[in-house]
Amino acid sequence: MKIMQMIPNQITVARIASVPLFMYFILMGNPLGTIVAMVLFFLAAISDAVDGYLARSLKQTSTFGKFADPIADKLLVAGALIAFVQLGELGAAAVMVIIAREFLVTGLRILAVAEGRVIAASPLGKLKTLSHIGLVFVILLGRSSALGSADATLKSVFLYLAIALALISGGEYFYRSRHLFS
Repeated sequence: MKIMQMIPNQITVARIASVPLFMYFILMGNPLGTIVAMVLFFLAAISDAVDGYLARSLKQTSTFGKFADPIADKLLVAGALIAFVQLGELGAAAVMVIIAREFLVTGLRILAVAEGRVIAASPLGKLKTLSHIGLVFVILLGRSSALGSADATLKSVFLYLAIALALISGGEYFYRSRHLFS
């Protein structure tokens, strides 16, 4: 039973450990690297759902998991976005908006914990995460030439959606937590 209790946390740690490998394959800049990066990103994205499901269904949520799981998600997406800046796929300003939102909301959550409160993920926050995952997939697919002429349009749509949801959901978190500042 002890092994089963550790599986959700082990999945989270594996997701964190996969980030440098994932970035390495993105930055290889060749079709094989892109395909391997897509597979790694897909597995990491799925593992996020799996570890959460296992932790809840086995009633084995942990303080470590509550802390590390969102950090793993942020590292994975931020790693991809930073690699895309280096490759010229995204502008630094757009990526900075997305990453700044993550730092600000994480800081807000730390403040809430210091006040003895928990800020749960909102539906908008979850939608934001899905938009960021979608953006990464669209860029990876575009780099593999799987999107053809729709590449630039899809990338723009997903980028604007990712930025909009980052800003709107970040605003929502701060609005819902405004009592922490009074």
